[in-house]
Amino acid sequence: MKQTQLNAQFEEILEPLGSRAADFFLAASLYHSRKVSFEAAAALADLSFEDFNQRLQEHFEHGYSLADEVVLEDINTIKNLPV
Repeated sequence: MKQTQLNAQFEEILEPLGSRAADFFLAASLYHSRKVSFEAAAALADLSFEDFNQRLQEHFEHGYSLADEVVLEDINTIKNLPV
């Protein structure tokens, strides 16, 4: 597997954020662009499900992202529940 060399400016910015920061931000970017699932992104970042969510909240002010379709489906399900 070919290793990609980071731009030195990225390395300077990421260095204070700890080891594997580049892996986390790349995984977060792939997750936010809906290219990989939450679980896959957490694995790519070498973090547990909970730790990945926590880091997302720390750096992006939110963790899990819900697709609009999922939210609308849930709203419709609730509307159709018998009272």
